[in-house]
Amino acid sequence: MNRQERLDFSCALFGPDGGLVSNAPHIPVHLGAMQDAVQYQMRAIEINEGDCILSNHPCAGGVHLPDFTVITPVFIPEHTKPIFFVVNRGHHADIGGIMPGSMPSNSTSINDEGAVFKSFKLVKDGIFQEKEVTAVLMAPGEFPGCSGTRNLHDNLADLRAQVAANQKGIHLVQELISNYGLEVVQAYMAHIQNHAEVAVRNLLRDVCMTTDGVLSASDKMDDGSVINLRVEIDSKEGSATFDFEGTSPMVINNLNAPRAITKSAIIYSLRCLVGYDIPLNQGCLAPIHLQIPKWSILDPDDDAAVVGGNVLTSQRIVDVILKAFKACAASQGCMNNTTFGDESFGYYETVAGGAGAGPTWHGRNGVHSNMTNTRITDPEILERRYPVVLKSFRLLPGTGGEGRYRGGDGVLREILFRKNLTLSVLSERRVFQPYGAEGGGPGSCGENLLLRHKGPVVNLGGKNFVNVNPGDIFQLKSPGGGGYGAPSSDGQLSLSKRRKVATFSARGSVFEFESQQEAH
Repeated sequence: MNRQERLDFSCALFGPDGGLVSNAPHIPVHLGAMQDAVQYQMRAIEINEGDCILSNHPCAGGVHLPDFTVITPVFIPEHTKPIFFVVNRGHHADIGGIMPGSMPSNSTSINDEGAVFKSFKLVKDGIFQEKEVTAVLMAPGEFPGCSGTRNLHDNLADLRAQVAANQKGIHLVQELISNYGLEVVQAYMAHIQNHAEVAVRNLLRDVCMTTDGVLSASDKMDDGSVINLRVEIDSKEGSATFDFEGTSPMVINNLNAPRAITKSAIIYSLRCLVGYDIPLNQGCLAPIHLQIPKWSILDPDDDAAVVGGNVLTSQRIVDVILKAFKACAASQGCMNNTTFGDESFGYYETVAGGAGAGPTWHGRNGVHSNMTNTRITDPEILERRYPVVLKSFRLLPGTGGEGRYRGGDGVLREILFRKNLTLSVLSERRVFQPYGAEGGGPGSCGENLLLRHKGPVVNLGGKNFVNVNPGDIFQLKSPGGGGYGAPSSDGQLSLSKRRKVATFSARGSVFEFESQQEAH
């Protein structure tokens, strides 16, 4: 479901040093962190031809446990060491832990979040290690209050698909080498990385033309944790130090973000700031020196809970970076993670919201922004495969921030349950609004409500889990994006003119889609 319907996976190619060369335009939070995963395995174990390495531990370059990384070396005759690595990272619907879907809102340790792999040979000498990987997937059941994976069949099928995808990547790389020769291929891959490095250095020099080369910004998570950033740019070298000193200590909840996530956020933000098409690869980080205080929320202990760090804190890091560079207003700053299931299955989705406006553009309505780039499950698939009805899924007009350029609107999503299940929600921007920029207004906060069947309406807050019954409805309102610039004097020219282009009903459910025509 997560791969086929939501496209929650990423694929990339890495050089013999483990550095990112190129990638498909998939999930930003995956791609920047995958380099750390490859380089960790190169240091930790011997990787031979016929091996595939499985890893998800945050200290090994993982972003959170449900995202499984499979690393396969590329060998060619007369070379005893890998010449490249093909890698993919994909989300598994359930890998055990304290909550169906393995995205618990209340985890306080990595053991609460499911099965852990650090340097596991999923394929050894060409043989898929089904018995051994099954044992690890079931191991979380040994911890109090936890379960082993609830979807073993799906786990094994997805892992085999990840291995097969890497094999396809190997064949394509070998075909490229066969056509052009190894020396030419490696030279051009170095050129790609060098081009990205030069683009970032030029960007940093350009910033110094309008500033003194010192940028700063901070923002708060809903629990009050601060992410603080100071950027010092060397205009001569075209380099910069990203210093997160002053960021809050690691937390007892799961908002801790492994170091690899901060790298993902930086490489993504720099790629956006360059302003023209460059490949996202390790060259983007070559001019950057990173300083993160140890045991902060951005460099937690190895056993810290991190599931929220991947999907929530990562978004806030991007907001802070773009705020420091005065690039745009804040986007919704959240992935609105929704999970439900029981001991037989787990379902997980992320929900779109409003994007921030910028110096020359209105924010987009109802989109996944920044560190996430997934789709959402089609209503027909959702209702056919799971005991739910999608009651409503539409935009929420007016939730984007006011301004010369208006922030994008969030969405309303309502799910009716037809079975006793456990619902878990993991979200942000339910307390602090997405900020506006240069006089623009903030976007609206999100909200999570449970409409009990023949009962009260309950506010779930930003992070919670609850048992739901048939007839209960979960109502999620995602945040809007911040506006940019002070509104014009008549209060009208700043607004996008919207017109509804399609409305239809399915089983009593309402879906609305809107187009956006810019005001002149």
